[in-house]
Amino acid sequence: MIKLIVGLGNPGKDYQTHRHNAGFWFIESLAANLGSKFSTQSKFLGEACAIHYGVIKIYLLKPQNFMNNSGGAIKSLSSYYNIKPEEILVVHDELDLPAGSVKLKMGGGHGGHNGLRDTIKALNTNNFYRLRIGIGHPGTKNDVVDFVLNAPGNSEMLLIEQGMSDAMGIIESLANGDFEEAMKRLHT
Repeated sequence: MIKLIVGLGNPGKDYQTHRHNAGFWFIESLAANLGSKFSTQSKFLGEACAIHYGVIKIYLLKPQNFMNNSGGAIKSLSSYYNIKPEEILVVHDELDLPAGSVKLKMGGGHGGHNGLRDTIKALNTNNFYRLRIGIGHPGTKNDVVDFVLNAPGNSEMLLIEQGMSDAMGIIESLANGDFEEAMKRLHT
């Protein structure tokens, strides 16, 4: 059962449209769709709110440290509410998936993603769920930083938005602890 969904991104207006903020885009849409609004929660080093599926409550968090320091905010909120790592879903941009593709997985390495690297370090485990939002790859490793810190083109953004919309449909299954159903729905 998922009790915390974290969107990874960089805070501030200068970064809002960047591919690296796909995690923020997703949970902002999720909150808006369910009538919830984020507020600054300094004790959690981020912006937080809650959504409900019936009696099930899920916290949403947007760390307001930069991507490379996301783990502290996640650790802070999860410790405060006694949420175990395996009850956390981290939503992030994924270079290794084409734009619009979205995949759910449990555990694994950080794959060079600094937000995941810091989260694994802060939680002292990689045993948490990830919702990987495909943003595509620029083709060469040297172009990655510029690629993730820029906005996608219109057609690319439409694909990403469609993928995120499809992924919204699995959140209730995750809230109910039905991971098999969620994976089946998202991956087929």
